[in-house]
Amino acid sequence: MHAKPRPAATPAQALDAMDSLIATAQLGQQEMAERLGLNVTDLVCFAYVIRSGEHLLTAGDLAAHVHVTTGAVTGILNRLERAGFITRVPDPTDRRRVRVAPVPAAVARVVALYGPYYDRLNAQFADYSPAEIAVLNDWFTRTSTLAQGYMEELRARDGEQGTGNRGRETGNRGRG
Repeated sequence: MHAKPRPAATPAQALDAMDSLIATAQLGQQEMAERLGLNVTDLVCFAYVIRSGEHLLTAGDLAAHVHVTTGAVTGILNRLERAGFITRVPDPTDRRRVRVAPVPAAVARVVALYGPYYDRLNAQFADYSPAEIAVLNDWFTRTSTLAQGYMEELRARDGEQGTGNRGRETGNRGRG
């Protein structure tokens, strides 16, 4: 595939487009969560459970991924279990721990909901050359790392200032 001509853009225009994407994605996640009978934090946690594949997460693993306390993640797991999204299974190497497994029917519901959207995204990627996709992948990966690092700095600063709970379960924030 050859690259299509792209309109010129400044960094400010790209940031504005990114802010629009983030705002749209946040609203989209809210709508997707509602359609599944979940809140956004629970949906994000379920996404991590699915993403873990055969390496099932512990409650502590999940708490670290979404930056919540182990107490908060227990509530999240209880809700996901009651809603039929996850099951807890004994850890084969440590009887004191449990791991979190996705329920296949719930995975199928999520795939059915997100599938058409991802099909459209993949069709859009088809408009880009392999070199452009490599740049996009690099940018997404590096920007995710940058955002995570900045959120960690903010959390550390909160801890230094003694602000404790910021009133939010996750570090998801946007300018949009």
